[in-house]
Amino acid sequence: MQPEQANIAEYELIYAKISSYFPQVAQLYYRLIIVPCDRTQKINFQQIAEFSNNRYINVNLELSRGLLELTQRQRPLKAEELLRKIIGNSDHRVNLLEHLEILFDTSLKLDPLQCLQKLARNCTIVARWDGKIENNNLIYAELGHPEYRRYPVKDFFIVNIEQTEADQS
Repeated sequence: MQPEQANIAEYELIYAKISSYFPQVAQLYYRLIIVPCDRTQKINFQQIAEFSNNRYINVNLELSRGLLELTQRQRPLKAEELLRKIIGNSDHRVNLLEHLEILFDTSLKLDPLQCLQKLARNCTIVARWDGKIENNNLIYAELGHPEYRRYPVKDFFIVNIEQTEADQS
């Protein structure tokens, strides 16, 4: 298999695993799917979105663009509203989000999971979470770090794609 074909096969497997949850998530109040990945995993959400004909959003890039126009004082007040505008009104679409680090910036005073849940009220959100699952908790950063977050796994689906990657090896 040529490298590009191998990537397409990998994207197909990853997207098939994620999309298998769409019927279940459609029944939830929050249509949110979290894909936990550690920083070493090479999963390209942008390529998966292109392959699957879904919308891709680099949250760091898009949100920081909007925040640049605001004063330091306005940013915590407007960040969540800007994020809603970035997602827009797309009830029929699946949005693949990655590079969520800006949501954890303490100066913005956001609750990252709550932001994602609010976004997932009107459309399906698949978010790449640079963190881990431990004892049925979704974790971001290390204990003691200012951006550390720990959330119980509830009101959203977790799709672990590590096994998909292992199948490819």
